[in-house]
Amino acid sequence: QEQLVESGGGLGQPGGSLRLSCAASGFNFDDYNIGWFRQAPGNEREGVSCSNSGGSTSVAPSVLGRFFISRDNAKNTVDLQITDLRPEDTAVYYCAAKKSGRVFIPCEPHIYDQWGQGTQVTVSS
Repeated sequence: QEQLVESGGGLGQPGGSLRLSCAASGFNFDDYNIGWFRQAPGNEREGVSCSNSGGSTSVAPSVLGRFFISRDNAKNTVDLQITDLRPEDTAVYYCAAKKSGRVFIPCEPHIYDQWGQGTQVTVSS
């Protein structure tokens, strides 16, 4: 069965770093765009960074230069490195997948149809 499992969330200090990991199973990883999304209390879910198996990636302008996505097609994992943590990064972070072949699709949450359970990231001193 198709599954996405996030890990690596937790409490981080402003200016610090966290690394989130998404492990996928139960589907042909190469055929899917995999992305990271986040939702803060009272806010809509937003796309943070997405990737496809061909190496294309996107990063939201609001986190450009601080968030870095990396994909390992051999291990079926997509990691999100978060640097220079800020309080506004506090949110539940979700991994999601959408079958699209090698086409790189927009990093929009309404397009993705498989979701992990989410991992909480809290930034506080």
